[in-house]
Amino acid sequence: MTIASERLPVPAHAARRRAPLSVLLDRQSVFSWLMMALPLAFLAALVGYPFFYGILLSLQDRPVAHAGTFVGLKNFVTDLHDAVFWRVAINTFVYTGVATLLKMVGGLGLALAMNQHFRMKNLVRALLLLPFIVPTVLSTVAWLWMLDPAFSVVNRLLVALGWPKPGPSWLGDPTLAMVSIIVINTWRGLPFYGITLLAGLQTVPSELYEAASIDGAGGWERFWFITLPLLRPIILIVTLFSVIFTFADFQLVYVLTHGGPANATQLFATYAFDIAMGAGQLGLGASVALAMLPALALLIVALTIYLRRE
Repeated sequence: MTIASERLPVPAHAARRRAPLSVLLDRQSVFSWLMMALPLAFLAALVGYPFFYGILLSLQDRPVAHAGTFVGLKNFVTDLHDAVFWRVAINTFVYTGVATLLKMVGGLGLALAMNQHFRMKNLVRALLLLPFIVPTVLSTVAWLWMLDPAFSVVNRLLVALGWPKPGPSWLGDPTLAMVSIIVINTWRGLPFYGITLLAGLQTVPSELYEAASIDGAGGWERFWFITLPLLRPIILIVTLFSVIFTFADFQLVYVLTHGGPANATQLFATYAFDIAMGAGQLGLGASVALAMLPALALLIVALTIYLRRE
């Protein structure tokens, strides 16, 4: 008995049914949108809805447990005439700018150091992630104890080195409080910068450094003309994420200082929380939270345009 090697012909009506679906799935754009459908649905539910609801709240006079009354832009006008609001704006920009600069410079130095060959290199790289993976509240409470005026480990060390007792009031002095939260934010964000830039350094071809060394370039020239240009896109992306996270920082500042002393460390996020939850003015609190949006939007657009040009 002979078995036919040819495939059985597919009925024409079945081919017509399968063809449109197979052609549709073969299109890369359609397949990409299907893969993105679930993440987009999560973004719409967990980000989009709260965002647009916040805009709606900012246009209302909405005390807690009361129905809202539409007032248009009145809440934003109230913010502009609030002296504390402008103090909060200055604090936020200072906090974000200084902390981001310190993290960028420190993270780049950390990445360069971790890119060298030394013993237990992998273990050291893993330990660098500890400040970033420890829950923010937990690490902040530890810092709160370390900076406590009565039981401060830092002050005991300073007194042992000759500083007059009892030592600085790190969270009680307006200037020192701002310095403290900037230092702690930098400590927490350094691993993110360092590990990300280290990954970028791993992609730089060693032949470029060898050729530059043959041409007589020193360490500074190799860094300035090879390392930095090739890392620039990564630095910009990491800086963008860092600015967004730092600008909207809440947990660290609220646990350490609650925005004090005398609003010296009050940021947009903490001030909006105090107005909305402390004073019970949900509409006014939402307007303060949305006040950071224009600055962040301009920064994102500017960096995106620059990256596209690059």
